[in-house]
Amino acid sequence: LEGASRPSNLIRVMPARGSMRNNSSDVVVVGAGAIGAAVAWRCAQRGLSVITVDPEPERGAWHTAAGMLAPITELHYAETPLLRLNLDSLARYPSFAAELTEATGLPTGYLECGTVEIAWDGADLAALRDLHAFGTGLGLRSTLLTGRELRALEPALAAGLPGGMLAESDHQVDPRLLHAALLAGSASLGVRTVSATASVDVQGDRAVGVMLEDRTRLAAGTVVLAAGAWSRGIAGVPDSIAPRVRPVKGQTLRLRLAGAPRLAHVVRGRVKGVPIYVLPRTDGEYVVGASSEEVGFDRTPRAGAVYELLRDAQSLLPELGEAVLAQVCTGLRPGSPDNAPLVGPSGLDGLVLATGHFRNGILLSPVTADGVAELITTGALPEVLAPFLPTRLAKAVTA
Repeated sequence: LEGASRPSNLIRVMPARGSMRNNSSDVVVVGAGAIGAAVAWRCAQRGLSVITVDPEPERGAWHTAAGMLAPITELHYAETPLLRLNLDSLARYPSFAAELTEATGLPTGYLECGTVEIAWDGADLAALRDLHAFGTGLGLRSTLLTGRELRALEPALAAGLPGGMLAESDHQVDPRLLHAALLAGSASLGVRTVSATASVDVQGDRAVGVMLEDRTRLAAGTVVLAAGAWSRGIAGVPDSIAPRVRPVKGQTLRLRLAGAPRLAHVVRGRVKGVPIYVLPRTDGEYVVGASSEEVGFDRTPRAGAVYELLRDAQSLLPELGEAVLAQVCTGLRPGSPDNAPLVGPSGLDGLVLATGHFRNGILLSPVTADGVAELITTGALPEVLAPFLPTRLAKAVTA
C-alpha cells in the first residue's frame, strides 16, 4: 500500500528465473557448508538458478560436527524460543532426509536412536531432575532413569552411575553423509559450486551479486550469506549490518571398536562438570565430542583437548580404552551474542543472512533452508523464524 512501511520480515526480491547466462543467477549462496548447501538445494527445487561460492567447500563445521539432533538434551533454561525452532526443525528431519536420499540415492546417516543423558554423581542427578521438570513443563517428553534402569538400557556403560534421562525423540544424523547428499542433490538440479573467496557486490542500496578473488562478477537477484564463522568478515557487507558472528573452536574424535556397536543410543552427560557425548554409528565408528574454545580462527588440534575427551568418554564407556583413534577433527562453530541463529533480511536489499547457528547448525538445516527459500520466492519469512531476524541484535544494542 502506498505510504505503508514494509514489515521487517519482507525482502524485495529481483529474480531472473532460470538464467545463469554471463555468470548470473537468481541466487548466489556464499558458503557451501550444511546450511548453505541445504539452502541451495531448497532454492533449486523451487526452480531458481543457484551458484554457491566457498573457498573450502570440502571442509566446514559440518566436517567436525557429530550430528546430534537433540533439542531436549540440549535444552537450556534461557533458550526456550530456540527450543521451539529446534523442535520444528527436528520434526522436518524424517521427510528431509528421506527426500534427499530418494533424490540422490545417497544415505544421510539419519537414525532414530534416542539419546540417554547420564548423571555422573548425585549433584548431576539433581540437576538432571530439575531440567526434566523444566522440560516437562514445556511439554517435552523424557523419562528419568534409575542407575539400574540405566545399566539395563545400556549395559556397556560404567558401573555405579546413579541414573540418567532418556529422550526418545533426540536422534542423530551423519553430517558428512548429509553434506555429500546435499551437494549431490543440488548438482542434479543445476547448482554450480565455485571454489573461491567472494565479496558481496553492493551497488547503491542493494546487493547485486558477488565478486570473486579473480575479479569475476557473479550477478544475482539475491545473495545469501551462509559463511558460518567467517560470515562477519565477508568483504563488501556494510559494517552496520555485518552479522555479529564469532568463531568458537570445537574438537571431536572418531574412534573404532571391532564388532557390533556397544551403544544403542547417543550417550551424553557431564563428567565432573565437563560436557561429553558419544555417538555410535552403525558402521562401528564412535564420535566423541566436543571441546569448546574461544581462540579465534585457530583450527589446529590441541593435545590437551584430545586427552580430556578420551578420558571423559572412557569414564562413561570403559571399552573405548580399546578403541583405535581414527581421526582428530577441529572446526569452528559460528556463535552469535545470544547463541541463536541470524536468519532473514540483513537490512540491505538483496542480501539475506543464514548464519550464527552455533551448536545447532546440523539440526537447524531443514528449517533454515525451507525458510530462506520461502523468503526468496515469496518475500515473506515463515513465522517460526521471526524471533531470529538479524535485526533483533541491533535493537538489543540500542535498547
